[in-house]
Amino acid sequence: MNYSLSQVPERTVQPRNEGLTMVMDKGLSIRETEDMLSISSNYIDIVKLGWATSFVTPNVHEKLAIYKSANIPVYFGGTLFEAFVVRGQFEDYMRVLDKFGLEHAEVSDGSITLPHDEKCHYIKELAKRGKVLSEVGSKDAEKIFAPYKWIEMMKAELEAGAWKVIGEAREGGNIGLYRSSGEVRQGLVDEIIHAISAENIIWEAPQKSQQVYFVKLVGTNVNLGNIAPNEIIPLETIRLGLRGDTFATFLTDEVKQKYKLGRYYQDDRIRQDD
Repeated sequence: MNYSLSQVPERTVQPRNEGLTMVMDKGLSIRETEDMLSISSNYIDIVKLGWATSFVTPNVHEKLAIYKSANIPVYFGGTLFEAFVVRGQFEDYMRVLDKFGLEHAEVSDGSITLPHDEKCHYIKELAKRGKVLSEVGSKDAEKIFAPYKWIEMMKAELEAGAWKVIGEAREGGNIGLYRSSGEVRQGLVDEIIHAISAENIIWEAPQKSQQVYFVKLVGTNVNLGNIAPNEIIPLETIRLGLRGDTFATFLTDEVKQKYKLGRYYQDDRIRQDD
């Protein structure tokens, strides 16, 4: 940090197992990748080349080398995994991962219907060669799973060998964990968080309000994903209570009361309204 402030929560240090920031690269150029890393590499823990963008992005080998030089692991989006599986090319997918030297892989079924035992089989196979991130939730707005189903699937996928399970939200944050408006499905999240250890979950949270929600719910070291390159540093200030949305979150009650922050401000405002 550039200077000292008290009452700032302690962040885990890289390489992290919790407090992860997963960044979505939707086709950054080599120059854009270098620029992003020059200012944000200390806050990036893993990068996803979104959906199947790696199929059409030029100079992928060169880009991966840049991430590797910054000690940042990369994986291809789950939609690419699904594209290979639906075509009966899983072995080809494994060869692609080897070709590009990727130690992480995502298993998902957001665009296809995949029997869950088959999905867990793919997780087990990929876990033999590296870390697996398995995504739970559908990209189809018509498919709404009950909370108990999310929990069953997450537990089974962790048991199958997944390193982290991902709560689906898409890049827009308007599906899966969220309503079409972007509002968090709080009942769903509350049930998941009480059944699955927070360190094992990456919550896709591309919208600021979603990031704020999870930082307040879980804490500064919550795992968050699908973060846009220009939102990496803003997210870090949210994590540290240095943006208006979480300004009071990590301050002492004494400070909150003195400066009428948080519930103390709310209580005072209510009295004035009365």
